[in-house]
Amino acid sequence: MRVLVTVKEDEVVDDEFEIDGLDIGEQYVSYELNEWDDYAVEEAVQLSEADEDDEVEVVTATIGPERSEETIRQALAKGADRAVRVWDDDLAEVDVLDPTMKAQLLAGVVEEVEPDLVLTGVQGGDDAFGATGVALAETVDYQWAAVVNDLDLDADAGVASVHRELEGGVEELTDVDLPAVLSIQTGINEPRYASLRGIRQAQSKPLDVHTPDELGVDVAELEGKLTLTSIAEPESESDTTLFEGDAGEQAERLSDLLEDEGVVEG
Repeated sequence: MRVLVTVKEDEVVDDEFEIDGLDIGEQYVSYELNEWDDYAVEEAVQLSEADEDDEVEVVTATIGPERSEETIRQALAKGADRAVRVWDDDLAEVDVLDPTMKAQLLAGVVEEVEPDLVLTGVQGGDDAFGATGVALAETVDYQWAAVVNDLDLDADAGVASVHRELEGGVEELTDVDLPAVLSIQTGINEPRYASLRGIRQAQSKPLDVHTPDELGVDVAELEGKLTLTSIAEPESESDTTLFEGDAGEQAERLSDLLEDEGVVEG
């Protein structure tokens, strides 16, 4: 059995930053493994560890420049067997890799890897689109389930029994036939920290780099739904009252303020 886990690197912006056109200066940005994808990686590794016959292979895939190899090697250090990175110079010129475009690129990986199960994070911590997993399932014509917070896999029967988190605290229990794409919610497990041994082993695990063309995807024909037109720092308004004096004086002034605002009665 083969499990494919799609991962992405999140952009983490410093508290203080400057905007240059449609970009934030690189000096203000750092990168880390997307939190939701971390749970997906852990779920895949646990499936591999639970297989007594050691027949589960975990493959991770990402779309990103060479820099993102540091991110995908975090997944390798946590137990994934091999990795695939997709990129070329044409992709670097794309303003927004939206879920539709990512799905078309990852579909090429699915065709090459031929997984029985694909796990994705529910959403990215930076863009929060929350649609790549479902879009990928539609593109490759796999069954799917989104926002999965519990998974019981019967590989022999080719069925994944999943709990899905719905609005209002409601959970849905359903069976999904394999091959399938499941988007994994945080809290489904407890992601492990990469051990020193795992970090060392990750450096020697296979990490294949493919251009979209090698996967049968023409970047010129990718059809995205989003266009980046502007970027701006959100305006924030604060109405802060600072109380000075000792604790008793501050408490008295706070009490008066709450009375004036009608929060408490005098």
